[in-house]
Amino acid sequence: MICLGIESTAHTFGCGIISSKGKILANARKLFTTEQGGINPSEAKEHHESFKEEVVDSALKEAKLNVSDIDLISFSQGPGLAPSLWVGRNKAVELAEQNDIPIVGINHCIAHLEIGKLKSKARDPVLLYCSGANTQVIAFESGKYRIFGETLDQGIGNFIDSFARHIGLGFPGGPKIEKLALKGKNYVGLPYVVKGMDVSFSGILTNLKRKYDSRSYKTEDLCYSLQETVFAMMVETAERAMAHCGKKELVLGGGVACNKRLQEMCKIMCGERGAKFFAPENSLLVDNGAMIAWQGILQRKTASKNYSEMHVHPYERTDDVSVDWCE
Repeated sequence: MICLGIESTAHTFGCGIISSKGKILANARKLFTTEQGGINPSEAKEHHESFKEEVVDSALKEAKLNVSDIDLISFSQGPGLAPSLWVGRNKAVELAEQNDIPIVGINHCIAHLEIGKLKSKARDPVLLYCSGANTQVIAFESGKYRIFGETLDQGIGNFIDSFARHIGLGFPGGPKIEKLALKGKNYVGLPYVVKGMDVSFSGILTNLKRKYDSRSYKTEDLCYSLQETVFAMMVETAERAMAHCGKKELVLGGGVACNKRLQEMCKIMCGERGAKFFAPENSLLVDNGAMIAWQGILQRKTASKNYSEMHVHPYERTDDVSVDWCE
């Protein structure tokens, strides 16, 4: 079986093609970026509308396939920005309906976890999911992917992007903050906000902005301190989830997980626990169509040709989804 998956939850329009054996045949994407400011939902929608045909055609060309060779189509149903989600949904339904192909809607967060499991061969991991809008510690327990810890306000990626925007960097800001952090030498004290198993970033962001505006600290030191503080928070909650669930594997997911310092901290923690650490390649950590396609393969039993009944779920949570493909 071959599945074509379309990703469009936020800034990325992606199209991936994968076989039922887990072989990635294509993984094309176009990313919405800005020189200044953050992501505007209307502009992201326009971006996706402009590039959707090109991205799908590129994926099919890379895979050396025609639409008639596709057995299943999947699309990111949520969570995400509604205008962006509808572009992906409409394109997926158009392809499916015109070619009489079954279609299935996918939870974006779970797709991150499952592609990580596929590529790492992890059996029963805790997922530390760090992306723009989502920050969660997830593990499979009692028939569902349960959230054992999450952000109480904004996602870690949005937090980093907000500070990047404040200091004049464009979107996405994470890679630029990471580069500046490498030049930082002095740790600047910041709030460390872990509440039980949850984390909060809004107070840290306010503190960082005030310190930057005071001109009393080097930008590089603030970026370094940002990473050291919030990544330690995330690693702490992930380690606690591993201990609580008795799991010996940690998988990273989400665009922020591309950060080498976060990966290093996770690796150190897992080494101290005698656990295994996995971080997929960057092209599978960021939002991408291949993970949506793989999740489609896993959920193929629920696919249908009731195209008009396919909707988007902008606020769907990871633990809203019934899981019937895991042991």
